[in-house]
Amino acid sequence: MTETRTQIRTYVDSHPGVHFNGLVRSLDLAPGQVQHHVRRLVETGELAREAFYGRTHYYGPAVTAWERAAIALYHRETARNVLDALLEDGEARPAELTEEVGVARSTLEWHVGHLEAEGVVRKERDIRNRVTLVLTRPAATEAVVSRLDTDRVVAVEHGAETGGGGTAERPVDAD
Repeated sequence: MTETRTQIRTYVDSHPGVHFNGLVRSLDLAPGQVQHHVRRLVETGELAREAFYGRTHYYGPAVTAWERAAIALYHRETARNVLDALLEDGEARPAELTEEVGVARSTLEWHVGHLEAEGVVRKERDIRNRVTLVLTRPAATEAVVSRLDTDRVVAVEHGAETGGGGTAERPVDAD
């Protein structure tokens, strides 16, 4: 494997879910160079590529499909805030989350819909048909989020990433 491919693979392993522009910014490589080497890494199975809601993310091959979805959604600010709130409180009513997260109800519902579609969050209804949001796999979600460097995820998403550091990719057991 070339030095550039090793550099890309190492970065993706320590920053699962990074998107293409994040790779370019973080590694200080030309976009065409990253594109070429990422394509080769995907072809050989050394990287996995998944598109989620308009953005392509990259992962090491050991990251499961559920983990990929959870990580990709965590890379979105509102979904990240929802997941953080649910991890902290265990459950939440949508009205509470709109206040806590600071978004309109329609925005919250859009993100919750994606979290639901990927099996990360579910809606539970009480006898009066009131909705409470809960994590479908709390232990696995905690494990996935705990291995991500949240500050670095935010920095990459806002274009402030300058490379280096991070946490290693570790497989997460299903709960």
